Amino acid sequence: MKIDRFYADGYKNLCEAELEPDSRMNIICGDNAQGKTNLIEAIWLMTGCRSFRGTRERDFIGFTKEKAEINLKFTDCTRQQEIGFSVKKGNLKDRTVTLNGVKVPLLSRLFGNLKCVVFTPEDLALAKGSPDNRRSFVDLSASQLKKSFVHALNKYDRLLGQRNAALKEISFGRKSAADLDIWDAQLAKTGAYISVIRNTYCNNLNKYTESLYSKITDSKENMNLYYQSTIYKDKLLDGCTDHEGELTEIYYERLKGHRVDDVRAGYTVLGVHRDDIIATINGLAAREFGSQGQQRSAALVMKIAQAKIIGDQTGETPVMLLDDVLSELDMGRQRFIMQNIEDMQIFITCCDNRVLKAVGGKIFEVNLGKVRIGKK
Repeated sequence: MKIDRFYADGYKNLCEAELEPDSRMNIICGDNAQGKTNLIEAIWLMTGCRSFRGTRERDFIGFTKEKAEINLKFTDCTRQQEIGFSVKKGNLKDRTVTLNGVKVPLLSRLFGNLKCVVFTPEDLALAKGSPDNRRSFVDLSASQLKKSFVHALNKYDRLLGQRNAALKEISFGRKSAADLDIWDAQLAKTGAYISVIRNTYCNNLNKYTESLYSKITDSKENMNLYYQSTIYKDKLLDGCTDHEGELTEIYYERLKGHRVDDVRAGYTVLGVHRDDIIATINGLAAREFGSQGQQRSAALVMKIAQAKIIGDQTGETPVMLLDDVLSELDMGRQRFIMQNIEDMQIFITCCDNRVLKAVGGKIFEVNLGKVRIGKK
């Protein structure tokens, strides 16, 4: 998969920023606060995902602009496609999202067309950060391969909110525990499905990360990943493809058995919203016992593995977006990244392009939101 053309105007500080990227390497350089990350973020939004910086739609538009617009052309294995987006200040409902000239209602409806993997300095804490970050990583990664998974995640969130609201009503004496039956039955079925998809993806991810981590440590250390469920015992999910029947029943009984604790807590204690993805290095949990170098290496191979899985399972390598990651890594890990994504189209932001002076491709210099071709 390759991005052929990118244009953005009014998105944050970007001003008529236009690129015709190299098919392989694209270095986005410039001083801090000039718009490099804004450019990467704008590309990422065209995948249909939320901003990796948490930017709300009302903040897309630059202070001095009346609207923000983005246009991106990309080529997949079959054809060239075009994505368009614009939104006006003062009326966020006055937005236009198009795919190949056809209007779609929301940016999220673009998901699954342009496949990218974004890697930011914050991702280097993936192995040691909160379980929520690791769940989000796996959920996004699995959704890139199975679009319908997004609907299950959204449905689970809605059901969980309704069950938690019912728990509060029970604590106030306005409902009985029996009123949870309807929510528990639905939550169990959806939660069992999510558990199967996550576990399957984590097992697949482990095959890649195990090999990559061995390479980055010259076979001196080994890394393993596994899905830690609050509902199912170890290995119970392995080999499971059907979430209905026994798995749904186990989930339901676990929810039912924890009702007293849930009412006391005021929220649902167990479930896929409380699960984790555990990384171990030489048998010890990386989050608790890994050094900073080990934790960074673990995070690094998890992101590279995400990209490789997309390529292997879809037949198309994703576009790699590296936002100021190399400056956070030593030369050995920098080389490791570049060696393992060399078959992908890459966009890298950096303050000093001398870091990548030996690499081919194009340089784009960003200054006050404007982009121009740079020299090596």
